[in-house]
Amino acid sequence: MSHWDVVIAGAGAGGGVAAYVLAAAGKRVLLLDRGRWLDFATTGRDHLRNHRLATYGHNTGPELVGNPRVFVDVHGTEHVVAPNSSDYHHNASAVGGGTVVYGGQAWRFHPLDFRMASTYGSPSGSSLEDWPISYDDLAPYYELAEWLVGVAGGPPSSQMPERRGYPMPAHVLHRKGRALRAAAEKMGWETQSVPLLMNSVPWDGRAACSNCQQCVGFACPVDAKNGTQNTAIRRAIETGNCRVWDQAVASSLSFEAGRVTGLRVFRCGSWHEIKADAVVLACGAIETARLLLHSRTAQEPNGVGNNSDQVGRHLQGHYYPNAFGQTDEPLWDGIGPGPTTATLDFNHGNDGVIGGGLLADDFVMLPIIFAKWWRPPGAPAWGQANKDWMREGYRRSLMVTGPVHEIPSPDSRVELSSRVTDRFGIPVARLSGTTHPETVRTAEFMEARAKDWLRAAGVREVWSKPQALRLSAGQHQAGTCRMGVDPATSVVDPWGRVHGHENLVIADGSVHVTNGGFNPVLTIMALAWRSAERLVGVNVEFSPLSD
Repeated sequence: MSHWDVVIAGAGAGGGVAAYVLAAAGKRVLLLDRGRWLDFATTGRDHLRNHRLATYGHNTGPELVGNPRVFVDVHGTEHVVAPNSSDYHHNASAVGGGTVVYGGQAWRFHPLDFRMASTYGSPSGSSLEDWPISYDDLAPYYELAEWLVGVAGGPPSSQMPERRGYPMPAHVLHRKGRALRAAAEKMGWETQSVPLLMNSVPWDGRAACSNCQQCVGFACPVDAKNGTQNTAIRRAIETGNCRVWDQAVASSLSFEAGRVTGLRVFRCGSWHEIKADAVVLACGAIETARLLLHSRTAQEPNGVGNNSDQVGRHLQGHYYPNAFGQTDEPLWDGIGPGPTTATLDFNHGNDGVIGGGLLADDFVMLPIIFAKWWRPPGAPAWGQANKDWMREGYRRSLMVTGPVHEIPSPDSRVELSSRVTDRFGIPVARLSGTTHPETVRTAEFMEARAKDWLRAAGVREVWSKPQALRLSAGQHQAGTCRMGVDPATSVVDPWGRVHGHENLVIADGSVHVTNGGFNPVLTIMALAWRSAERLVGVNVEFSPLSD
């Protein structure tokens, strides 16, 4: 087909949901991703090479050669980095994007997350702003995403608005979760089950989770993890209106008389001009900004949507303060898939800091990660003593962690490198800046609460990693094409349309004004649904019972 109703670049959380909504509305959709179709057989379970620990390589794209980025450290020094470097701030490149290998926590943002500046004020030097939409605007789309993709969870915390129940019951509490829940009760803290995008029971024609506890960083061996590749994209294809091109790299937007008309795409050894009535960008906060900056016209010589120098700014992700400890009795029971107990008591309303976050039990317990990140001060680092400590310490370790509200800075940004290109000769993303210093204060506050929780659980030795000002993006990358009503201070309108381009929509975390004190994937999905509906002017409902 030479012409499509909609072409979507990026088949991750946002692009996958947008593809379903548009295809279900009867639109002919071409969904592109630079990565491949991946599953457990093609990603494997190599503890040395995975999406969570990629020092020796990773199990998702892009390829390590030919796809660099430039990272600028806090001293202003540039480094050319490959996709397996932590400074690359990589999200998985695959059909399904990061949802193929994520931990799958399915949190809604808190209502105050949309009104951070009104609630706390905007610190000097920050770019903290309110969203142009509210929680109530997004609530119906949260529910649609929860049922389309499939969430398992229990009753929500009293800190959150009332809502319909989840499609599936919560996963079973493991021993660590039970210990922390009992400790929270002693302190008067409220806890809840962690909502997960993983089948706790057979769902959508696929098996229930096998509780292998090695979920984060890997595809699922029984296909019980719910990503867009096995839910939204599958359903989009089943409509007969959606085609998927994997290993398709979009380089720039195409124009005729100032109107967006499609994308320039490399696939199968040659370049293609894909024509479409509308274009949706869902490449992630780094690559979506890069594509816009590389798409230049006489009217927008610095990049599409960038006449006010806003594209690429306000880059953010999540700090993860944490506390580690050793218990007298072994708590590790090998039961997954991930965290089972969380508290939202400190998400907002904390004296002296902006926002807060959630705290939950640990979600990654690979031995090599345990050895790298969890080692207490003074623990043996080599030889037989290290092996003995690992064998015993692994079973008795407990961690509390969680994302906190980041205070964005306009100087944390994505630009085009002036000296480094990728394998196609396209300037690569240059990442620079840091979050605002208030982020560190909030992270330190949440770290102290994590330590309190561990001590209440009877942990006899508690330690943590120091918080420091740094660039933040990673798998929760957001903010580079923020939403707003004023083109002078934002890139897209409240419906995700790039200012001045009614047929160009962004459907990923780029549009987030702030990134909440929660994992952002459900918000990305909900916003994508809302924006896709607006693009076609049709409400698309979803009911698995009638499907």
